Amino acid sequence: MVRELAKKINPDGLGIVTSVLCAVHCAVLPLFFTTLPVFGFEVLQNKTFEFSMIGIAGLIGVYALQHGYKRHHHKKLPLAVFLTGLSFLILKEVFVSVELLLLIPAAGLIISAHFLNFRFCRQANHCHATDCNHEHLLG
Repeated sequence: MVRELAKKINPDGLGIVTSVLCAVHCAVLPLFFTTLPVFGFEVLQNKTFEFSMIGIAGLIGVYALQHGYKRHHHKKLPLAVFLTGLSFLILKEVFVSVELLLLIPAAGLIISAHFLNFRFCRQANHCHATDCNHEHLLG
């Protein structure tokens, strides 16, 4: 049952949803929850929580992109775009004075990487073994 469910989940869709949720958390929640510290909640500026979210986004992203690369399109562009976006996310935690300037391109790059991966997978148009030859797709 779990395997059947896992086969139905689109890794890129999951990655896009995770990236969007992360962007919403970083950009929108501070507007609504500025009073949380008064009640003892430090979710918004908690480094452990922030790095956990980045880690989850990283794990899901790498899984989705690795799946698409190995099984479908064999193009490295989505991974390069994703790692650039993930680097921006990490940098926003280090350079908090420019957090929003780093967050916007980070979210855009990560979401773009998943869209690229999704598009390249659809162009390959089939699932196959890892020993395939897709030289015509590498151009």
